Amino acid sequence: MMRALLLLAVFASVAGHAQEVERTNLRYDENWSVLRGADAADDQPGKYVRLDRQGDIYLTLGGEARARFEGFDDNLWGDPPAPDDGYLWLRVMPHADLHAGPARVFVQGIAGYARGVGTGKGPADETGIDFLQGFADVRIALGDDAKLTLRGGRELMALGSERLVGIRYGPNIPQAFDGGHVIAEHGPLHVDAFRLRPVAIGDGDFDDRTSKTRRLDGIYATFAAANGIGLDAYWLGYENDEARFGGRMARETRDSYGLRFFGSHGNLDWNWEAMLQRGRFGGDRIRAWSIATETGWRFVHAPLSPHARLRANIASGDRDASDGRLGTFNALFPKGKYFGELSPIGPRNIMNIQPSVDFDLASGVTVELLAASFWRHRRGDGVYDIPGGLIRAAGTSRVR
Repeated sequence: MMRALLLLAVFASVAGHAQEVERTNLRYDENWSVLRGADAADDQPGKYVRLDRQGDIYLTLGGEARARFEGFDDNLWGDPPAPDDGYLWLRVMPHADLHAGPARVFVQGIAGYARGVGTGKGPADETGIDFLQGFADVRIALGDDAKLTLRGGRELMALGSERLVGIRYGPNIPQAFDGGHVIAEHGPLHVDAFRLRPVAIGDGDFDDRTSKTRRLDGIYATFAAANGIGLDAYWLGYENDEARFGGRMARETRDSYGLRFFGSHGNLDWNWEAMLQRGRFGGDRIRAWSIATETGWRFVHAPLSPHARLRANIASGDRDASDGRLGTFNALFPKGKYFGELSPIGPRNIMNIQPSVDFDLASGVTVELLAASFWRHRRGDGVYDIPGGLIRAAGTSRVR
């Protein structure tokens, strides 16, 4: 049985909380220019540091610190070297955001350490001191309601629900990318186009490097209607020169096509996504797919405003390793806690049902109760972790 306890999660900012600015995990999206007035800037020191008389050039400083403990009994069915394990994650991430008219430079560092990981530290556990993000971009106005942003460097990226590309915020070390990124916005339409390589995390200081074996290209479009309903459509092209499936290593080229329908109406909210994958793994054809749904209902007039949700997910697996077709879905770079805070299982060859309810305790504090059940989609395929590593091979077992 697995038990995981989140003992401490402390997020600290240089300036405290501001009602005017929406805080996000992507700190470069925070717009502190709303503090342009002298009095407002004084109330939030460090968030809007004026560097010229007009206020067109300004600096934003910030940071966050987190400590997180997780403990497991019989982790991964007791198979790893340390099935009963408890460890502490520690990280600090300061950042600086310099704006000069339409241009800006954003830099974020990280000091990330892990203590007590019995199975050996991985890239999501520890990186030492390193540059997490560092990029420059420029915004070009294309009219009253349109703009183009050109960006280059190292950045965190979150697309949609982060089912295929996320920042891996839950684990200790987020996943960054190096490359170029173009953002086009026109009214309710937002389009991201990019050519990136993931950052390979080293466990020493200043040793995080651009991957030489993996690449990610894509176009991701979001149309957000004024009535709270949105639609995403995207293509992601992925290459990995050293991919592993079923005990084999070969070159993988995979195209992912997806549609996501999300929104809310009254007390009802939903987030549904369908994904199709085609490509090659060595000499095998890739034929994979996934459907992920989340549907919720909020009881606004009940005490603590409970929000009930049902999540149902399926990600395809491989039927037969010798038939020349690879059916295992590849979630690429998903968010770090894909099925919630407790589960190490990743979205490959899996069927999953998760009912949950959360309660609003006021002051931004919520409590969630969740149960999760998992089955293998194909008996001829194994069980995988979130990064895609094989936890347990299929073997001869017919149990789902």
